[in-house]
Amino acid sequence: MTYPESLPVSERRHEIAQAMLENQVIIVSGETGSGKTTQLPKICLEAGRGRTRLIGHTQPRRLAATSVARRIAEELNTPLGELVGYQIRFNDRTSPDSAIKLMTDGILLSESQKDPLLRQYDTIIIDEAHERSLNIDFLLGFLRVLLPRRPDLKLIITSATIDADRFARHFADARGKAAPVIEVSGRLFPVEVRYRPVHFLDEEDEGKPSVASANDARRMDRDGEKELVDGIVSAVDECAAHGAGDILVFLPGEREIREAAEALRKHHPPTTQILPLFARMSQQEQERIFRPDTNQRRVILATNVAETSLTVPGIRFVIDSGLARVKRYSWRNKVEQLQIEPISQASANQRAGRCGRIGPGVCIRLYDEEGFSQRPKFTDPEILRSSLAAVILRMKALRMADIESFPFVDRPAGKAVADGYHLLQELGALDEQNRLTATGKSLSLLPLDPRIARMILAANDQHCLHEMLIIAAALSIQDPRERPFNAREASEQAHMRFRDDKSEFMSYLKLWNWYEDAVKHKASQRKLVTQLRGEFLSPLRLREWHDVHTQLAQLVREQGWRINTTEATFEQVHRALLTGLLGNIGVKSEESSQYQGARDIRFVVHPGSALIKKSGKWIVAAELVETTRLFARCIANVDPRWIEAAGAHLLKKHWSDPMFNARRGQVLANERATLYGLMIYSGRKVNYGRIAPAEAREIFIRQALVDSQITATLPFIAHNTKVMREIERMEHQARRPDILIDDELIFAFYDKLIPADVCQTQTLVNWYGKLDQSSARQLLLNREDLMRHEASGITSDVFPKRTEWDGMSLALSYHFEPGSPKDGVTATIPVFLLNQVDPVQSEWLVPGMLKEKVLHLLKSLPQKLRRHCVPLPDYAQGFFERWFTRASNPDRSLLAALADDIRDELTIRVALSDFKPETLPAHLFMNFRVVDEHGRMLSAGRNLSQLKAEHAPAAQASFQSLVSKDQSVAQVVSQDDIVEWNFGQLPDIMEIRKKNETFIGYPALVDLGESCTIDVFDDPDSAARKHRQGLLRLFRIAMKDQLKQLSKSIPELTRMGMLAVSLMNQDSLRDQIVAAALNQACLADPLPTDAAQFEARRVDAKGRIGLLIQEEARLAMTTLTEWAALQKKLVSVRSVKPLHDDIVAGVGAFMTPQFLTDHPHARRAHYPRYLKAASARIDKYRSDPLRDTRLMQDMAPLLANYQRMRGALKGQSDARLDDFFWMLQELRVALFAQELRTPVPVSVRRLQKTWESLNR
Repeated sequence: MTYPESLPVSERRHEIAQAMLENQVIIVSGETGSGKTTQLPKICLEAGRGRTRLIGHTQPRRLAATSVARRIAEELNTPLGELVGYQIRFNDRTSPDSAIKLMTDGILLSESQKDPLLRQYDTIIIDEAHERSLNIDFLLGFLRVLLPRRPDLKLIITSATIDADRFARHFADARGKAAPVIEVSGRLFPVEVRYRPVHFLDEEDEGKPSVASANDARRMDRDGEKELVDGIVSAVDECAAHGAGDILVFLPGEREIREAAEALRKHHPPTTQILPLFARMSQQEQERIFRPDTNQRRVILATNVAETSLTVPGIRFVIDSGLARVKRYSWRNKVEQLQIEPISQASANQRAGRCGRIGPGVCIRLYDEEGFSQRPKFTDPEILRSSLAAVILRMKALRMADIESFPFVDRPAGKAVADGYHLLQELGALDEQNRLTATGKSLSLLPLDPRIARMILAANDQHCLHEMLIIAAALSIQDPRERPFNAREASEQAHMRFRDDKSEFMSYLKLWNWYEDAVKHKASQRKLVTQLRGEFLSPLRLREWHDVHTQLAQLVREQGWRINTTEATFEQVHRALLTGLLGNIGVKSEESSQYQGARDIRFVVHPGSALIKKSGKWIVAAELVETTRLFARCIANVDPRWIEAAGAHLLKKHWSDPMFNARRGQVLANERATLYGLMIYSGRKVNYGRIAPAEAREIFIRQALVDSQITATLPFIAHNTKVMREIERMEHQARRPDILIDDELIFAFYDKLIPADVCQTQTLVNWYGKLDQSSARQLLLNREDLMRHEASGITSDVFPKRTEWDGMSLALSYHFEPGSPKDGVTATIPVFLLNQVDPVQSEWLVPGMLKEKVLHLLKSLPQKLRRHCVPLPDYAQGFFERWFTRASNPDRSLLAALADDIRDELTIRVALSDFKPETLPAHLFMNFRVVDEHGRMLSAGRNLSQLKAEHAPAAQASFQSLVSKDQSVAQVVSQDDIVEWNFGQLPDIMEIRKKNETFIGYPALVDLGESCTIDVFDDPDSAARKHRQGLLRLFRIAMKDQLKQLSKSIPELTRMGMLAVSLMNQDSLRDQIVAAALNQACLADPLPTDAAQFEARRVDAKGRIGLLIQEEARLAMTTLTEWAALQKKLVSVRSVKPLHDDIVAGVGAFMTPQFLTDHPHARRAHYPRYLKAASARIDKYRSDPLRDTRLMQDMAPLLANYQRMRGALKGQSDARLDDFFWMLQELRVALFAQELRTPVPVSVRRLQKTWESLNR
């Protein structure tokens, strides 16, 4: 056995061998280059170890395990794989004759699951322990527990920079004696350290890794980046001035490297090479670093990958930014944070040591010496900044002690441990008591990250193992797609073919299929490599991907799982993915492009994502990494229903608004479910009986039984509902809610009798079906038990179910709910009877409500009148007794009856306007419900006139339909194209029958233009109006030839046509003059009712129609002359808006386009005087405008009263109101043109009295 004399460890080999014989654990501490890694296995072998069992030697990285194995095999002059072998993930190069086995930390950990005592080893070397990876720390704790059980097992721990005392104490023997530490000096030249601080960090933040993270990164983005780059440029100049040699610059990340490279290329001559170095670089780019060009100085810009993992040759100078990107797992937000932090003293020394390998070196630190001394001595172990889920799962599978009591070198924080448990519960690996589940046992058999293992497990259930193994293998390695520093756009273009519009996970499948096809059709291995590099794909990583996939496929086959041969759907793949990534879901914010993530975190899609502009409302990400922001990487659009299925065991469900649903016969509640605070669904109706049976039962009894919402036809329900409805109807009629007993007493009745497990209709039916007659009778409620007191005054006499109005029988209903549109009494009116309803009758309501309405009307009187009626309740009672018999068929309005009663009883005159019915509560006005022929409500309200106006066409059409179905009536009205009186005598009214009911109709002759027909109308006013028009048409037809001749000789027709141009054309004017004359000649009351009377009237008219036409023409000429004169004057006062508008409104009320036929001749004879008065008013206004204004103010209340009442009638006619209108026209003459005189005396006071009488 030979040892290189140049290695410091060779000098201490005997001391190390002796210490190993005397102690179970030794610690070898030495700098890089001391030869520990290659010589310690040889020392163990020479000391007699490895003869019957293996010497196990762990390395943090696979590359180191394979290269060290080769080096030791060369030194021992033995083929690799025999005496010396290695095992890395999915590659085993050992044999039964092997004595030394190099492996990764992970391999030894996976072996511990199958061999908890590690019986195949007699010696274990844990190398590079200073890296304090998660695997290393777990191994150290595991071995700490194992050593007492394996006293024959020797353990050697090595490190370049290590806190030796801590390890020594950790591995103290049973007597408390610390493990021996053997220090081996390194092979280094002296290094001069120079401090050149730049202020991209605040000085107080120097040396504080835990706080100099996201805030510092953002400060660098804004202000410090330029200072850092400037500091690097100055430091490079200083190194170049010092002498020859390559320069290694340590920077925190790729972005900082790009910024520095750009600045250095602009600053230095072409003879200087600027080379980046980071882990994501392609193999070709990395190889350039290890092939120095002796003719050019190299400036290598590197991340901390060059700190320990890779040794860069030829380095004489180091420039240290003092920063590194450190991955920390946030147990609070459940995300990986890749933040910029100040490095530890140990890392700083490690960096400085890189320039002392080939000769004396210089290290320039871009921070001050004080800041260096304040930094922590060592980098935080990975176990203190990583998720502990994999460690806990492995410990559970090995049935080891809980992680809380496990002997870690550095005990992880309790919150980090709790987070590990939570993640495993999320994956379904642990139950709520943190016990290993069947899923957890399956996951522990897969040597993978628990999340990825969970996806594979779910893929077996989803029948998408083929796709998932490809994706899982891809997620386990570094992305094979390369994005070179100087060819970023070209690489992105090349990778476009692999993109998927909905999922970046599916991109891996496209890339895999492309690669498999490329391998299948390759011309040669060299050409394949060239092709891959041309597509910016790493051949090495693709081979690794393929190897990992092969081993994963082998693993699942060992489990007995079948890999699908049929292509899986997008849904199947992503349902499986979600089982491992539930903590990485997000829903898009409505306000921004951010996503709301689990546990109230917010993140954005990474800018480099293929779905940056196509991300959906819900997404899942392979990872969430925080740099300057929290980014989601490798995302897919998903359906929240898939999330619901994958996270069913984690959903927090909330229920609200439970209520009985009669259709389903269950108490249903609105269910919403959240996952880590995200709303997965809401508003889902679920059976509340399965969630809270007792509460559901109470709701079922209260709503289904007490409130009678149940639809089941059980005898006791029908009986009890009928009794309660009768009592409730009494309450509505009496407007008092205290007759029916309290709901609580009814609830208690049912609660006592109904079993505890009955909470829905079906269980109630099943239970009731098994009762005997005696038990069933106990469920019957009787009327006396349900009533609190007698209700003797509530009878059908005072609260009838139907009312008779003019022969119409209308249904009445009662409702007591103040504020509701249904409050009070409602009359249901079929639409065909709507126009026959008299508003006077509805004012009287029903006898049971009359006294209350009268009392409120009395209270509305002015005090000077009201005081005569006190006590008001007694007077209201007296009125009720005096008028009770007439209330069902009144001959006047309620207001008129009350005013007359006060006059008769108290000799006090009360005007109708003294009452203020608008102050009465709404329930004291009849509510009308208009329904169609099928009983469906068309509308409802308390304004009968408005309802009539709204439904006028429908009411008439419905009534006509009713008429057409009555055969006896149909025979009369079936005549069309009537041109002579050949239809016998026309009755005033007709009876129309519908089933057992009889209604009244009003027949009329109807003008069709060239002929007439007979229709039956639903109200007398409409019938009378239509009948006059029909008679006029029949007379015109009968006198057609005579009228045609006379219409040609109307004097001055052309001139009249010009004057009337703003109202009508000449033809219309001619027709109206003839119609007006014919109206005088033929339609004087009484109207003809049979053919003989009609003929007599025609003969009489024939002799005088010519004179009447001349008379009407003269009146029309006079009227239009005054009209034209007024129009000219109105133009001159258009700017005086009150005057102008009042005259236009007053005159416009009678000067319509049909002014010659709207009203009888006697009325029209006054039109010229009214028009002349308006012209005179304009003349007088010019001399005394104040007088006109005063007179208009005197008249304004009368006009307002008229307009208000006319509007309330909604088009209904009222003879008394029509007379008042003409009195208003006379008042205008009296006020503004007294010289024109009026036929009767009029004044404001006289009209006020007339208005008062009108309202009585």
